[in-house]
Amino acid sequence: MDRTYSVYILASASRSLYTGVTNNLQRRLAEHRSGSVPGFTSRYRVFRLVHYEVFSGIHLAIAREKEIKAWRREKKVWLVERENRTWRDLSAEWFLDGKQKAKTTADPSPPSKSRPGSG
Repeated sequence: MDRTYSVYILASASRSLYTGVTNNLQRRLAEHRSGSVPGFTSRYRVFRLVHYEVFSGIHLAIAREKEIKAWRREKKVWLVERENRTWRDLSAEWFLDGKQKAKTTADPSPPSKSRPGSG
């Protein structure tokens, strides 16, 4: 069974940033959006997906998450704006009225977006 892992960056309306890693990006975003997990993202309403990368192994994903978390804000902004200049929510079409859309396939993973050398 092939399993993928996503490293993601979320932003608030005021562009506060949060970086995380998960094996199910849609489920994790639904948790962030609902505020069901107390912490930074629920307190500051950080739930707009502005960047993500997909990896084939958990060790690669965790290493990338740690790398990004160690960066200064300016470098994180550069990473987001390199492919998402307007900071649009890349997951907007996955949710309807704040609820997760029903999937028509059994695979809950996001559309394929791999980092070179990660898959």
